[in-house]
Amino acid sequence: MFKRRNPRSYRQIASETFYPRGGFRRAATYLWHRLRRLPDQPHRIGRGVAAGVFLSFSPLHGFHFIVAALVTLLIRGNVLAAFVGTFAGNPLTTPFIALSAVGLGRRLLGLPGEMSPHFIFTEFAHATAGLWHNVLSLFGPGTTDWHGLSDFYQQIFLPYAVGGAVLGGVAAILAHALTVPLVRGYHRHRERKMAERIARLRGPAEKDGEDPPPRP
Repeated sequence: MFKRRNPRSYRQIASETFYPRGGFRRAATYLWHRLRRLPDQPHRIGRGVAAGVFLSFSPLHGFHFIVAALVTLLIRGNVLAAFVGTFAGNPLTTPFIALSAVGLGRRLLGLPGEMSPHFIFTEFAHATAGLWHNVLSLFGPGTTDWHGLSDFYQQIFLPYAVGGAVLGGVAAILAHALTVPLVRGYHRHRERKMAERIARLRGPAEKDGEDPPPRP
């Protein structure tokens, strides 16, 4: 379904990760055409899209699709639709998602202060490096330090998770409410076109084989 005829080079993959060839509008149109052609029931596709959209608001960067796929399997949705749904978190929208989620989460948790997207993602990079260092220290001569990770969890990760759950829940409900009727309408349109095509093919055959009308 999603396999390319001409495989991309690693340079093209890296470039199109940040800016898809043809622009984001063309990429969104392509994904929508792929989505509505999925051979599955509309409500299952809607569940998958909703799961993907919801997880794109989470702070689990790099694991959105993996977690969305697991959640989709639990709720009996379509995994490929979940993959499409995770594109709600793309290089253009992720800074706004992060800023909104962390800001909302900090207000809900009663934490003061505002943070910029640059600061948030810089702290994510530092936390990832610190976590990797601590893991390696368990098997080497280094020493572990969890103090910085604890501050990161309290000040950024937890607020991001709380705010992202609220915003992602709203976005997932809207995504499901839009996807199901659109996919159902496309399926009905396809069935109607198929019925019309079958009728056109049967028409000449029935005329050739029909019995003559009875005489009065």
